[in-house]
Amino acid sequence: MRTTQRSRPAAGIFAVLASPQLGRRALIVAVNLLVASVVVSLPFLASAASGPAPRSAFSASAVGSTSLAPADGAPQVSRAAPAARGGTIAAGRNPVTVQAQGVRPIGEYVLSASDTLWSIANFYGLSAEAIAFANGISDPYHLQVGRQIMIPPLEGALYTVEAGDTIEVVAARFKVDQAVIADYNRLYFEPEHFAPGQLIFVQNAVLPTLPLPPDEPAQQSNSVIARAAAPSTSVKNSGGGYLAWPVAGYISQYMWAGHTGVDIAAPYGSGLAASISGTISQNGWVAVGGLHICVKNGNLEECYYHMSAAYYGVGTQVSGGQIIGAIGLTGVTTGPHVHWETKINGQFVNPLAVQP
Repeated sequence: MRTTQRSRPAAGIFAVLASPQLGRRALIVAVNLLVASVVVSLPFLASAASGPAPRSAFSASAVGSTSLAPADGAPQVSRAAPAARGGTIAAGRNPVTVQAQGVRPIGEYVLSASDTLWSIANFYGLSAEAIAFANGISDPYHLQVGRQIMIPPLEGALYTVEAGDTIEVVAARFKVDQAVIADYNRLYFEPEHFAPGQLIFVQNAVLPTLPLPPDEPAQQSNSVIARAAAPSTSVKNSGGGYLAWPVAGYISQYMWAGHTGVDIAAPYGSGLAASISGTISQNGWVAVGGLHICVKNGNLEECYYHMSAAYYGVGTQVSGGQIIGAIGLTGVTTGPHVHWETKINGQFVNPLAVQP
């Protein structure tokens, strides 16, 4: 009888477990537990699968180590390995020097019989003085045909450092700030560039003025380039050629009743050459015209406006074809160009019709 009473509760429990309602709940609980256990075990599974972390190449040696692994069986050599500037330098058998930002290469040019120092300077947008100084040319009117010359990267001086030079001394010589030399030549990072014998560049250096052309026409020969004689000091009404354009470009506006000169469009910064030989009569800022410079020879005066730079002061003697400034956007203008004016006895005339 007791056995029968005890078996009834057990039978009731199995009956309840066997019910469809409780079986569904048990299944849900079991699934939830399984998901939870998987989530909890993920970090441990990932750690076991990753294995030991690879050793960093930089942790193998102390800071300042100069040891480099040999390549292709070459013997091991100890060399200094400073951190690369501006990015990563990949090792290889043919390393090259990457040109620093803002630094331009030095050009090369071979003189031909048709060249003059001024035509070359005008082509490269530089002054004849810059090219003459870079190549030690003291006589710009007799150039050696076939000679290879250096072309400065910008307007300024290519200078070879001499023994005893300091940045302060060189800066004073060329009338520039010391930072101009240090910045362009990266002397803060590579002071060895200022060693004796090294070629440096001094941007916007004040350079020696070239001599005026001789009075007599230069004699031509097979070994030299002779520059044409300077134009006459008086303006002729007939015969001869016309005034040379101050810059290579295209005419964007001709002279007319409401326009006192000729506009020649050219790239910003292009070198502007004097159309005549003479004396700088004006240099400075004016309303509408912006920065301007004028050259006067007898009763003829040539003026150039909207410039970005004017290289010579009033009273300076310049030669026809000599770079005296640069094309700009100063004053009232819609694009880079030069407003070219010509006066004879103080009266405006068409620059394209003048025969000097």
